[in-house]
Amino acid sequence: MQSFYAERFDRDMGCTLVEWLRWLPQALGEHPRELTDQLARVQLGEGQLTIRWQVAPPRIIALARIPRLLVSFDFHQVTDGQRYVYMKRFDLYMQRGGG
Repeated sequence: MQSFYAERFDRDMGCTLVEWLRWLPQALGEHPRELTDQLARVQLGEGQLTIRWQVAPPRIIALARIPRLLVSFDFHQVTDGQRYVYMKRFDLYMQRGGG
């Protein structure tokens, strides 16, 4: 969990596109939004978050192949505090455990 979220940042997510699209609606919360197969726009008060993603080649470690998505987050007119509160919830929802 981060203590600060910049207005723009990128992430390398270890999931398939199908998993991402299944998890994303719940992770976005109850905010008004527009969702397509490569883009999400979320209304956050007077501001907006745009999320874009694209499939990347899998990460290969020995015999393991880990799927990857390159995800970009772009906030417009969203305060530091609003970004933190929103992304904290988003990150908690997207966390996956193993064992």
